[in-house]
Amino acid sequence: MNNKMHHKIAPDWWSKTFAGAVLGFSLAFALAGLLAWYGPGGVAAPNKTQAVMWSIAVFWMPVFAFVYLFRTGLRAVLWLSAANAVAYAALFHARGLL
Repeated sequence: MNNKMHHKIAPDWWSKTFAGAVLGFSLAFALAGLLAWYGPGGVAAPNKTQAVMWSIAVFWMPVFAFVYLFRTGLRAVLWLSAANAVAYAALFHARGLL
């Protein structure tokens, strides 16, 4: 089989777990912040805190689960770092800090 068409998923469990746990968690915080700012009613909407709080797990767990599908742990770290940079840039922009 052609080597370019056959990509094996490397078992970099420690680095993939780190990426999912740490970078996935910080990405979930940024996405929850974006939900708070851009969600219905804006950041000052009443009774929105519980929805935003529970959305962290909703965002984090799929990232943590799918991080093992990256070919290498380094690739997982790089992609999640880039996703974090974009998400936090959008969050800081929403807050008026950028």
